[in-house]
Amino acid sequence: MNSTGTLLRDTFSNAIAKNFILVGVWLSLSYINGSVVATFFSNQIFYEDPRYILFIHMVINDAVQMTVTVALFIVSYIYYSINVSVCCFFILVAVFTTRNTPVNLAGMAIERYIAICEPLRHTQICTVQRTYLLIGFIWFICVVPDITDLFITLATEPISFFHSSVMCLRHNVFKDPVLLYKRQAFDIIYFSLVFLTLVYTYLKVLFAARAISTEKTSAQKARNTILLHGAQLLMCMLSYISPSVEVFLNIIFPGYVLEIRYTNYLIVYILPRFLGPIIYGVRDQKFCKYLKRYFIFVQCKLNTGVDSQEEHD
Repeated sequence: MNSTGTLLRDTFSNAIAKNFILVGVWLSLSYINGSVVATFFSNQIFYEDPRYILFIHMVINDAVQMTVTVALFIVSYIYYSINVSVCCFFILVAVFTTRNTPVNLAGMAIERYIAICEPLRHTQICTVQRTYLLIGFIWFICVVPDITDLFITLATEPISFFHSSVMCLRHNVFKDPVLLYKRQAFDIIYFSLVFLTLVYTYLKVLFAARAISTEKTSAQKARNTILLHGAQLLMCMLSYISPSVEVFLNIIFPGYVLEIRYTNYLIVYILPRFLGPIIYGVRDQKFCKYLKRYFIFVQCKLNTGVDSQEEHD
């Protein structure tokens, strides 16, 4: 709907084009993420490295987040409204995984800081068991603030509301005005803490790179990695200013509401998910080596299958 409450719908050709592009992007990124995940689980060497455990957790988390948001986007074109209970589930999963990403980035930055600034204590501090405990803690602090939205809605809305159908938007399901202020407060707290963590770890690694005469290459790589985490965080933060930006653009370009919303969705929710695989899947020499082996293995397997089929024919 636009600001006047008028329902806006794309033409059939525009809807097909937008969904085709979105599904194409989702399939491409899903293939990349799938390859990265398969590489991780195919090589036990990564199981014992907290760095890669946190990385693969972020990749899987972002894959789930992107899949849910893409599904909701496509469903909005097929069915204008869906059951409230189903909508609640999808929205909460999308919210949990969206909030999860920046907190996971902070954990990865701290691990890099310890590896460079406290190398002798790294193996003692960053153990596999503690890494899994950290992941559990990340999920706990990301789920608890937003699951209360569901409890408040259950307490304030009649049961019939959850059997009705709505356009699946967060403010259509969790309608209490207090929830908006609570969400904004938690967003500010989370992103401020993550931002300060990234700035602190980056400066510490920067100073360490200047002070240490050896391992300067490792320190520089860690510094660049944290910088990329910062860029990824800023892109994630776009989701919290995008509604205001969207309103502003709608005022300037009133005839392009749907196009602005679609572009905003691609930039804010899809584009940041490309950075995760690039940071470790491409830039990291160790992981990249195994990733190339995986692609070679898959290619050889495909070629063997084609040859076998030709012989059979």
